[in-house]
Amino acid sequence: MTLPDYYQWDGEKLIFNVFLQPRASRNTLVGLHDNAIKIALTAPPIDGEANKQLIRFLSKLFRVKTSAISIVSGEHSRHKRVSVCEPSQFPKDFFK
Repeated sequence: MTLPDYYQWDGEKLIFNVFLQPRASRNTLVGLHDNAIKIALTAPPIDGEANKQLIRFLSKLFRVKTSAISIVSGEHSRHKRVSVCEPSQFPKDFFK
């Protein structure tokens, strides 16, 4: 069995790929999409609003402070690489 390659551990940091769908009808973790976790958010992709909402959403999902989450790459793209430092909990079916 091979491990999925949409996430990896770097010490106590969980780093994973995100495919972001802005301007959705609700904030939700959709599931896997093209080797990434697809996340739908209501915020528009204007002035960094979707990125801010993504960080707040992931903060609640992993039960960490917003300062524990950073966008490693893809700040101006739907395809992002995100880091979560010392996550306290994991979304259901995150590790497939």
